[in-house]
Amino acid sequence: MINRELINPESIVVVGGSNKTSKPGGNCIRNLAGGNYRGRLYAVNPGETEVQGLKCYANVSDIPQTDLAIISIPAAACLEAVTVLAEEKGVRAFIMYTAGFAEAGAEGGELERKIAGVISRAGASLIGPNCIGLLNRYHHSLFTLPIPDMDPFGADMVSSSGGTAIFIMESAIKMGLRFNSVWSVGNGTLTSVEDVLEYMDMNFNPETDSRIKLLYIESIKDPDRMLEHTGSLIRKGCRIAAIKSGTSESGMRAASSHTGAMANPDLAVEALFRKAGVVRCFSREELATAGAVFTLKELKGRNIAIVTHAGGPAVILTDALSKGGMEIPKLSAHPLAKELKGKLLPGASVSNPVDILGTGEPAHLAAAIDYCERKFREIDGIAVIFGSPGLTRVYEAYDVLDRKMRSCGKPIFPILPSVNTALDETDFFVRKGHVNFSDEVGLANALTAILKTPRPLANSLELKGVDIPRIRHIIDSIPEREGYIAPRYVQMLFGAAGIPMVEELVSDRWEEARDFAGKTGYPVVAKVVGPVHKSDVGGVVLNIRSPEHLEMEFRRLMKIPQACSVMIQPMLEGMELFAGAKYEEKFGHIVLCGLGGIFVEIFRDVASGLAPLATEEALSMIRSLKGHRVFEGARGQKGIDEHRFAQIIVRLSALLRFAVEIKELDVNPLLATENGIIAVDARIRIEKTATWQEE
Repeated sequence: MINRELINPESIVVVGGSNKTSKPGGNCIRNLAGGNYRGRLYAVNPGETEVQGLKCYANVSDIPQTDLAIISIPAAACLEAVTVLAEEKGVRAFIMYTAGFAEAGAEGGELERKIAGVISRAGASLIGPNCIGLLNRYHHSLFTLPIPDMDPFGADMVSSSGGTAIFIMESAIKMGLRFNSVWSVGNGTLTSVEDVLEYMDMNFNPETDSRIKLLYIESIKDPDRMLEHTGSLIRKGCRIAAIKSGTSESGMRAASSHTGAMANPDLAVEALFRKAGVVRCFSREELATAGAVFTLKELKGRNIAIVTHAGGPAVILTDALSKGGMEIPKLSAHPLAKELKGKLLPGASVSNPVDILGTGEPAHLAAAIDYCERKFREIDGIAVIFGSPGLTRVYEAYDVLDRKMRSCGKPIFPILPSVNTALDETDFFVRKGHVNFSDEVGLANALTAILKTPRPLANSLELKGVDIPRIRHIIDSIPEREGYIAPRYVQMLFGAAGIPMVEELVSDRWEEARDFAGKTGYPVVAKVVGPVHKSDVGGVVLNIRSPEHLEMEFRRLMKIPQACSVMIQPMLEGMELFAGAKYEEKFGHIVLCGLGGIFVEIFRDVASGLAPLATEEALSMIRSLKGHRVFEGARGQKGIDEHRFAQIIVRLSALLRFAVEIKELDVNPLLATENGIIAVDARIRIEKTATWQEE
């Protein structure tokens, strides 16, 4: 619970307040006083009578009635103090700096639960324990530095880690990013990252609240709530970027399928952020840069103009933007390029980058920006690189940049790299309310991540062509409680979900295999049924062109250990695709797609989404793949029907929604032929341990 007493308290007591600002309780009081807190402020410390000019009480039982208590005393003393404050002094909000609770072991965890019980019974809110506090425009209840510039339209940051929050602020302040609030939730005992997001969502006022949210998350306790409130905030006009730590492959569990081996926690987070519309970042600097980009006008397309007076940084930026999928359109052939060139110094280039030369003056900078803004209509955004050549001051140039950023309808991204030589000028520019990206590659990475992040979509089901009652009937009719189901059930489930699958026969009798191949026509494919990984045991034979060849391979395949039968299919040609899914605890089904065949494991170029999926979301997954250009038809190859591929992914996600017993699913390959996309090989593993019910 988050309440008024926590957000805007009329009175605050610092339990453990100190005259020593090297201690958390002392630095907190300094921050509160320095932040011009307007309410009543008290301190409790049995060894002091006055703390930084405040009256100091010897015991919490001596203080007046108070809204918010900041606890900065040893863990062993916290329960007694909190009990008195909650039950006798009317405290309805607590911020606990103190560590040594659940993060320290079982004994600390038990003490933390007792304290949380006291606070809950009192109907109070709690931030922490083991946190650095809360910072907003009403009170600076952090015990750390730095304290950033506060702005109602600055960023709201929510962090699991206090130390990480400090370092993110360090990066952000350097760029000129301002803050509206900083939340350090620590152990998140009663207030988690999800709780803060819910509060921001349910109380969002588009006229007065910040639209920028930055998150550092160590544990997603409730993915559904995270998805609901981040998606809702973004639909209300907010922009959110986040780091989720602790998703490395060392956390992967053993699995028997391609999908199971790849669907690690990192892809689950990727899927959740994709559905919510959250920009995923991987470093503190990248998160701060994304927040700074959010303060600027929104970039509506991929075409960037680079205006520079230094060739090298412009080339570096061009490379970084191009690598991320952005476009740097050539402008030299534009009808007005020659006109712009006439306004610049001899030797200047208007190709893109637009190089006004190292001796270029503020008027040349203004002209280049004006043409990119008003006359080069294909341009969506303008990156301006302007540092100091070490010969003259650049105040006038930065004043021009300030005016253009305020008046220009397209976003301008300032890259002012001379943070030493032009320190005063850069500070002058930032103090006008701007941000500065001193590193062009960092800006490029953040820009491309933002542009690639899809808008949040409604968590809706697309059920056209999906026979839900039949899916349930088939699942219920499978006799096995767990394990990989027989191929005939896979065929039946895919048929009920509207997913085309190649005609096939599964049999342990040679005569049936011979007759089926004769009916469908050669060439055919033969695959062993039984072993999990067919290719690893030589269990797949392609391009069988005669009954004699088929008989030889049939009998060989039946001798492979664990073989129970052989699958015969007509031999088809086309591009191999992959789709799969795995159930992840808390997250639900993670759906994957990518290039198929052996490449799915070699390249691991897969995109993930959270079921259920809509067509637009499935398309965004397909288009985010590094190998997407192959799907478009690279080097003379025919492309695939992306919308048909997306439709199959959507129908797979609908199948999973109504057959939650499916824990792993592989379709590898899906074959994109001239006549469409068809499933050639598929496996499904079930666990009938949960009771299904339609919601």
